[in-house]
Amino acid sequence: MAQKIWPSAAEALAGVVQDGMTIAVGGFGLSGNPTNLIRALRDTGAKNLTIVSNNMGVDGKGLGLLLENRQVAKVIASYVGENKLFAEQYLSGELDVEFAPQGTLAERLRAGGAGIPGFYTPTGVGTPIADGKPEAEFDGRRFILERGIVADVALVRARWADRFGNLRYRLTSRNFNPLVATAGRLTIAEAEEIVDAIEPDDIMTPGIYIQRLVASEDLTKEIEQRTVRPRVDA
Repeated sequence: MAQKIWPSAAEALAGVVQDGMTIAVGGFGLSGNPTNLIRALRDTGAKNLTIVSNNMGVDGKGLGLLLENRQVAKVIASYVGENKLFAEQYLSGELDVEFAPQGTLAERLRAGGAGIPGFYTPTGVGTPIADGKPEAEFDGRRFILERGIVADVALVRARWADRFGNLRYRLTSRNFNPLVATAGRLTIAEAEEIVDAIEPDDIMTPGIYIQRLVASEDLTKEIEQRTVRPRVDA
């Protein structure tokens, strides 16, 4: 078995990322973001990237780092409302955006990972989402064809990994990460803790999908918005 554990995120990405690649990234908001791999991706300086992710982080955090560094040419996402720089780049024409309903995006990643080139869904019929997409009728209902997504590189984060690349997520981090992990031609995972072996019944992403693995160097869990409940006596 080839060695899967790499010394650092930077070394795991070295020689892998090139200009113009499609890169899928796990996470939901800032929860479950592969933050160490995102920083290493920024540091490669690769340009004209297509990023596939549920959202693009926030200004200065998560995938927002790539926007700040002007590395992204296109985004395929379902929600981007937390990032002002994203809005500026989109409205100026600097950034191409393909919106996908959240469930559709999840299924497009799952389909790509399963080798399914496309599927029909009723979501988006009769809206701008359907523009230019083939349409068919099944049992009296209209459906549009959505394409599966296969990324050149996929970046994910897990709570635990073992030396074979098997992954286990914790709580909300089990969002888009399992889907993204299967959709990459090359998938790199970072884990908060690498153990000798994960019990088979506890494995959420089998190691066959993971080609490279690194230990998370920074375990900081960022929060998108901090809110404080008003004091009763205020």
